[in-house]
Amino acid sequence: MVSVTTREAPPSATVKFFGAGAAACVADLVTFPLDTAKVRLQVQGEVPTAEGANARRYRGVFGTIATMVRTEGPASLYNGLVAGLQRQMSFASVRIGLYDSMKQFYTRGAESSGIVTGLMAGCTTGAMAVAFAQPTDVVKVRFQAQARLSDGRRRYNGTLDAYKTIARDEGIRGLWKGCVPNIARNAIVNCAELVTYDVIKEVILKYNFMTDNLPCHFTAAFGAGFCTTMVASPVDVVKTRFMNSGANRYGGAVGCALTMMKNEGPAAFYKGFTPSFLRLGSWNIVMFVTYEQIKRGVTQYWESPF
Repeated sequence: MVSVTTREAPPSATVKFFGAGAAACVADLVTFPLDTAKVRLQVQGEVPTAEGANARRYRGVFGTIATMVRTEGPASLYNGLVAGLQRQMSFASVRIGLYDSMKQFYTRGAESSGIVTGLMAGCTTGAMAVAFAQPTDVVKVRFQAQARLSDGRRRYNGTLDAYKTIARDEGIRGLWKGCVPNIARNAIVNCAELVTYDVIKEVILKYNFMTDNLPCHFTAAFGAGFCTTMVASPVDVVKTRFMNSGANRYGGAVGCALTMMKNEGPAAFYKGFTPSFLRLGSWNIVMFVTYEQIKRGVTQYWESPF
């Protein structure tokens, strides 16, 4: 993130690490129904339901939410929340919490860094986070995508059951399914999200449009969310489809993308774009605003606890 003013002590790497995970969990709690709607729209057409394999159950983000509440109950909007929070505590802590440390590593401790350094740092922490937290993402996507099958059953009965079932049926590698497209997605997301946030915030502060406070963080986070959605949606759809698929459905992430192009056309890569933007935009706002407040509050507390 953009450096703080000289009157404030910079937060430590530990504060950034745990603060990023906590802020991401808060953002997930607020925006999880939008993420679930996005996943349902992205996998629509390949998930067998009681209405038939090719039935189009969902139309738009709010229509999807309404349909899920009507047919599966309000709790269905939070399917996979436990895995989602597990994912954020491990995933966001690495990709966001270590971002500044990685920039310092690439600049060898220099205070200033350019966009290229930010892109390198974003790619690195994004890849590290995926390698570490991929099983939680696989389970989260499976839970969000599952609707009742034609016989009324569900694929998984709980978070631990999902981990065990995937490992038993697909092997340990099944828990890292989609790792390659997820690394690609998160390299893009991290670069677009963190670098855009840095650039927008830096411009705002440089030209004195706002001070370093909540409106500034809100504006920078909204811009970061929009840019991220534009560039990451195609990879995100392929990642979701591939991770949700059964064993041997696709030959790989590239095979999944080619199948989508052949069967559904280019528009398939932007399925769920509206909920993606609503979710990423709102997620970025909640996460960055919370993250900035956590960093500032914890740092000030440790400087003067009384």
